[in-house]
Amino acid sequence: MPHTTTPAVSRPAIVVLCGSTAYWEQLAEAVLYETAAGRIVLAPGCNMKQPHPLWEYPAQAARLKQQLDDLHRHKIDLADEVLIVNPDGYIGDSTRAEIHYARSLDKPIRYTHPAHEGETDRG
Repeated sequence: MPHTTTPAVSRPAIVVLCGSTAYWEQLAEAVLYETAAGRIVLAPGCNMKQPHPLWEYPAQAARLKQQLDDLHRHKIDLADEVLIVNPDGYIGDSTRAEIHYARSLDKPIRYTHPAHEGETDRG
């Protein structure tokens, strides 16, 4: 009996959103547009800039921030591409670190807005 291979199952592209949660509304808008474009979207799961009992105390907040940063790197691992949500070209330290990590994995990166000079971590 001849051996046949099962055809690869095609799936939509997976895109991970990176950017400051200070732009939570713009992140939500990007989720909408990327989903409407037929992509699977991975995004930040919470906005620690808004008060919540899970990060009410500084020690809690510090632990959770580290956990969320680690989780987001795993989302980058899973993604086919990265979309940087950067209104007005803003890229903060956390997002810059995510760009650097995505580049180390050779992930394609797109931006919602042109980045300010020197803010895209080209090195």
